[in-house]
Amino acid sequence: MVQIKTPEQIAKMREAGLVVAAIHAATREAAVPGASTKDLDEVARKVLAEHNAKPNFLGYGGFPATICTSVNEVVVHGIPSEDVVLKDGDIISIDCGAIIDGWHGDAAYTAFVGSGHAPELIELSRVTEESMWAGIAAMKQGNRLVDVSRAIETYIRRQPKPGGGKYGIIEDYGGHGIGTEMHMDPHLLNYVDRRRGKGPKLVPGFCLAIEPMVSLGTPKTEVLSDDWTVITTDGTWSSHWEHSVALTPEGPLVLTAPDGGRAKLAEHGVTAAPDPLA
Repeated sequence: MVQIKTPEQIAKMREAGLVVAAIHAATREAAVPGASTKDLDEVARKVLAEHNAKPNFLGYGGFPATICTSVNEVVVHGIPSEDVVLKDGDIISIDCGAIIDGWHGDAAYTAFVGSGHAPELIELSRVTEESMWAGIAAMKQGNRLVDVSRAIETYIRRQPKPGGGKYGIIEDYGGHGIGTEMHMDPHLLNYVDRRRGKGPKLVPGFCLAIEPMVSLGTPKTEVLSDDWTVITTDGTWSSHWEHSVALTPEGPLVLTAPDGGRAKLAEHGVTAAPDPLA
């Protein structure tokens, strides 16, 4: 069952989403050479405390930290550790969430640590982020879930990969519904699988966490012995971007973007819904 939210509930999710945006800003500033991923987790904890918000990752299925810190070939669910120290040239995807009055926000971004990154890494992150925005722009009344998947996949497939070959669209992980829980129905693939059908219609009150994960090589992954850390099977580096989005009668509202998604959606000819907290 898909949980349909009222405008009042979407406003609460917007509150949680802005806390997530604050975590992103703080951890992005802290993701420098010499910082450990445990340091970034502490930064996120402080931001949550400042906003009287709860973490939705800590304790989820036994996860031992506030955020996920996925470095280089780690796709998702990297566990913060004082032993993982960032160095110049790394890339890191930081995935985090917040709960306000029982309502969840969830988002991720990829950051470049230091300088001197190869053009293929810069392009990998750009393609992943832009495919997310293509998916967000497809959140329109009358569309179905598969239209979001198609928009993400189509964007990625149309981008030339530096050096040739194809980007790997990670197969085993995708987006999801969000609301009174962090992970809810429906599951959102980042590619079209005709065996799964078209999925539900998108109607006002429909909320999704849209999160493409893309690698420089394989779409295949494996989980390490800690039962959390997911890496590419061929060791190629990956990028992860995510926003929580609500569909309203006025259009999509990007709950975890400071501006509600206005600027990026305008590039796609889409008008973002008014911010209920403005």
